[in-house]
Amino acid sequence: MSFKNKGNFMDLALWQLILLFLAAFFSGFVDAIAGGGGMISVPALLAVGIPPHMALATNKLQASFGALSAALNFTRKGFVNFKEIWEGIIATFIGAVLGTWIILLLNAKILNYIIPILLIALFIYTIFSPNLGEQEQEPKINPRKFYLLFGLILGFYDGFFGPGTGSFWTFALVGILGLGMKKAVAHTKVLNFFSNIILNTLFI
Repeated sequence: MSFKNKGNFMDLALWQLILLFLAAFFSGFVDAIAGGGGMISVPALLAVGIPPHMALATNKLQASFGALSAALNFTRKGFVNFKEIWEGIIATFIGAVLGTWIILLLNAKILNYIIPILLIALFIYTIFSPNLGEQEQEPKINPRKFYLLFGLILGFYDGFFGPGTGSFWTFALVGILGLGMKKAVAHTKVLNFFSNIILNTLFI
């Protein structure tokens, strides 16, 4: 390994810094379009020898900036209706706290086995996921129940692992709640941002 631990400081080699810079760039680019940038940034962080807990926390912190800028942009353009998603924000908060609490209790060696499995499963899911339309449809479930249920589930997943949470939110909002693609992505960014605030606070 080419970095040295100096207290809490890691002295990374130049090639590692370049790798992380490129990974962060492409991760942010993918996140801005459809989400799932963590599938790029988390493996890159692990590849340079950063411990699993720290890799997940670092990925969540850098993803927060993209989520904030996207959420503000969509809100200014009128795509976000906070009256519709406030219950989802609360449920996501609870789920994220539980997921983060559990991940912090796990031994880093266990995470070394869990994270690659989750990444592979997420990659396969992304490849074989159906194409989503852009026209709004009738919701298949009551919106209040949807936000409470998926807020808890995806909030927990975001706290426990994270990569792909935005994609899952968008797929669910379009496929189950029947939202149009732009509104679904807008709501996804807001929900992601609020869960990121909680996760960053707990990790720090």
